[in-house]
Amino acid sequence: MNSFPRRLTALGLLLPLLFAACSTVKSRIDEKPAAFAAADPATQENVRKGAVEVGYSADLVYIALGKPDDQINTITKQGEDETWIYHSYHEDYAGTVRTGYRRYIVIDPRTGRPVVFIEPVYTDVYREHTDERIRIIFKSGKVSAIEELKR
Repeated sequence: MNSFPRRLTALGLLLPLLFAACSTVKSRIDEKPAAFAAADPATQENVRKGAVEVGYSADLVYIALGKPDDQINTITKQGEDETWIYHSYHEDYAGTVRTGYRRYIVIDPRTGRPVVFIEPVYTDVYREHTDERIRIIFKSGKVSAIEELKR
């Protein structure tokens, strides 16, 4: 029996699950429709573009930027502040390293005997980097400051 239709069915069932895990501005609007509907049209447009401004609620920031990579809670005499930190991720080329050897056999056309060749195998190496991109600081549930890394 051909297993292709079974594989296709399994893939069809798996794809929606994979896409459900992806967070987009639209999916986050659908997740928090009341917070988005309560905003004025200019704010809604900013949120759709992924922009935030001082005075936005935590829900609007979540809709615009998604879940923060890190959160810091600060307790002072004036109350509790919350900071959301978003990161950017990139890789830098770090060079090439020898990762082993490859062996292959060729038949010598003159003698008909096998000849073994061994050659080194090289692999490119990349280093992952995480940089802090933006910090959103909340006081009393509203954005009070935005710290953005400028390069």
